[in-house]
Amino acid sequence: MAWSWRYEGANGDPVDGPGESFPSQADAESWIGQAWRELATSGVTTVVLVEDDRVDYRMSLEPSAE
Repeated sequence: MAWSWRYEGANGDPVDGPGESFPSQADAESWIGQAWRELATSGVTTVVLVEDDRVDYRMSLEPSAE
């Protein structure tokens, strides 16, 4: 099983990002915890965690409005 991230822009279209692959979900989540700021400044608004071809979840990188 390989874990990776897909990247989406504000309109939901795919955008380019690092093509990292991880042996576990924990490794992928640890990496995004370190890389999200750089991704957000490059135009990524949503990341999608994928295990092989299965979408596990998607997460917004935009600040929440409170």
